[in-house]
Amino acid sequence: MRQPNLASNFGLQLRTAVLCRQMLYRDHTAAPAQTKGNMSSCTDSPGGPGVSRRGFLKGIGVSTAATGLLTAVKPIAEAAQNESGLLGPGEFPLTLQVNGQSRPLKVEPRVTLLDALRNRLDVTGPKKVCDRGTCGACTVLVDGKPVYSCSMLAVEAQGRAITTVEGLGTPDKMNAVQEAFVKHDAQQCGFCTPGFVTAATAFVRNNPNASVDQICAGLGGNLCRCGTYAGMLLAVADAAKKGGA
Repeated sequence: MRQPNLASNFGLQLRTAVLCRQMLYRDHTAAPAQTKGNMSSCTDSPGGPGVSRRGFLKGIGVSTAATGLLTAVKPIAEAAQNESGLLGPGEFPLTLQVNGQSRPLKVEPRVTLLDALRNRLDVTGPKKVCDRGTCGACTVLVDGKPVYSCSMLAVEAQGRAITTVEGLGTPDKMNAVQEAFVKHDAQQCGFCTPGFVTAATAFVRNNPNASVDQICAGLGGNLCRCGTYAGMLLAVADAAKKGGA
């Protein structure tokens, strides 16, 4: 069902109200002899003060025509948008490669990769904490590199390999970083842990035998509000000594 053009209807109502107010203003400010008792005070004369009945009706006609014109132009604009290859503003289909699987979904262009994963694909390892690209709880790997998924649009991730903490290992077969986090008890509430494990996995792959200072610098984009950095440093150092994940 076609949705009413609220902006146009509001403009029509506003114009009608203004014209009526002008007519009333003219009636109250005219000389008594002119406003006494009959409708002829609202004259059709184009040179008279105020707004005539004819002008009032013409104004309504113009507003109505404008409303119809805007309604007719809308589908033309949408068709032109489709032909130009632009996406949105409504939902459109796309496919994301998540943890080695093709996952089709529909999203609006404004949807972030984090929201697409959590709300559309039920991949809840990445956590939505700051939603501003500062805490690292939403970290995923995109083509092997750590990315804040709250700061990347889902449409930007098309055709790229996305790996979340769910794709790094399983409880029965953990990767080196996950095993080290368990060994060194490198978590407390656990809310930041998926982001740390994901970022640390990318770090140790590229930095075997990393020093403590290198680990601190490499994981500086992830925050732990519980303050369990000591255990995390030991875990990442242990995993790095084993040659990565």
